[in-house]
Amino acid sequence: MAGSTKEHLLTRITAKGGDYAHHHFTQAQDGILKTFFDLVHEYDTLEDYYTICVLTLKQSMDVECRLYLNDQHGDLKLVRASDLDESFPVTAPSHIQVQHETIDLDGSLFFPVYMGPLRTNEQVPVGILQVTPGQPLSEQEQFFISIYANRIGITLNDKVSACQNIQHIKFVQGLVTDIEHNVIIPNMYFRHLFKKLRHNIDVMGELKDAILSQQEDLGVADNKSCREIVAKVAALHDSFLSHHNELEKHHASSSLFIESLFRKDHFDRGELVLRPKKCFVEQEIIDPQLEHFANRFKHHNIVVRRPADMRDEEIALNVDIGLLAQVYANLFSNALKYASVSEGSVDNVKLVAYGREYVSDCFGEGRGGVKFNVFSTGPHLSPAEAQFVFDEGFRCDNAGFQSGKGHGLAFTRQVVEIHGGRVSYEPVAGGNNFCFYLPLAVDET
Repeated sequence: MAGSTKEHLLTRITAKGGDYAHHHFTQAQDGILKTFFDLVHEYDTLEDYYTICVLTLKQSMDVECRLYLNDQHGDLKLVRASDLDESFPVTAPSHIQVQHETIDLDGSLFFPVYMGPLRTNEQVPVGILQVTPGQPLSEQEQFFISIYANRIGITLNDKVSACQNIQHIKFVQGLVTDIEHNVIIPNMYFRHLFKKLRHNIDVMGELKDAILSQQEDLGVADNKSCREIVAKVAALHDSFLSHHNELEKHHASSSLFIESLFRKDHFDRGELVLRPKKCFVEQEIIDPQLEHFANRFKHHNIVVRRPADMRDEEIALNVDIGLLAQVYANLFSNALKYASVSEGSVDNVKLVAYGREYVSDCFGEGRGGVKFNVFSTGPHLSPAEAQFVFDEGFRCDNAGFQSGKGHGLAFTRQVVEIHGGRVSYEPVAGGNNFCFYLPLAVDET
């Protein structure tokens, strides 16, 4: 009922009160339901839950109870019995079948169990509550047990979901431990390998220089074959050095993302947890991401325009470098996908630009902030697209065959908001400006 109006909820409360008044339960029966609900919330496991379902009724009404439920394959299983002490579940006898209505068979009453709070005509029971009384039950008692079976279905839905969530959390916690042990720690070893590789590349360069210096002494300075070999060695050295530098930068970026995304704190708290520090935003956050995208921007003929006044500026912000780096990675990735030549452009180029400006009172009186932006040329978003562009799963009409799931900008908003900031989109002359505001420290505005 998420999102229901106050009037609707008041109507349901009144209707529920009328339903309970109509039931005319005895004080003892009200006590049975209260005992059942209290114990259901007191114990966590499904095994205890099944036991509570049958023993509460047995203890209070002196009846034997058996609870049957469909397993994941649709086979009916006996999951608990008040008159049996054995390992459960066990396969139900062939004559026990799920029915839509209460039936009387061989001295036992079989009440259908429907999972969830709402019952529809199309809904199929998920199990049966078998009740075997020592003496015949009145119609009122049978009606009460049918309501009790209904409450089993309602609480079963919640209990299964809760147990699944607990299992999910345990799995995630174990996975985080595995990631830390098998990914993050081994990933650090790459730094050692890069150092060894760089040492060998430097040795190759020294050998190249040694050969060049000894050409005259060896009398092969004018030898064509020798010159070709030296040229190939020099080219190979330059190629290795270039690839090494690119790999090292890519590894540094990937390591930063791995560290910031797979922190144990995130999983323990169930939300992103910041590790803020002051930094040079352009040097430590933006530059590494631009280098990561440089070859792709060049391949797509996209010109990157940098600000002239930002590089050596330690802005008065406390930010999580790893998470904010991913904000810029998402914005640059979108610019790479969607930048195009703007209609009427004089330069006739695809352009990406970034920058920042200080904005006073943007977080309230006396509370200034910094507006960061990433601009790219291209057609503006429609008003409807601009309204939802930062929502999870939303993709604009111009997405076409571009890869993506509409998560990047939603993640951007999440990171900015946990920094105490906000995101925004602006249609500006020649293109689109995606920006975010972060608050300055109160004593440094």
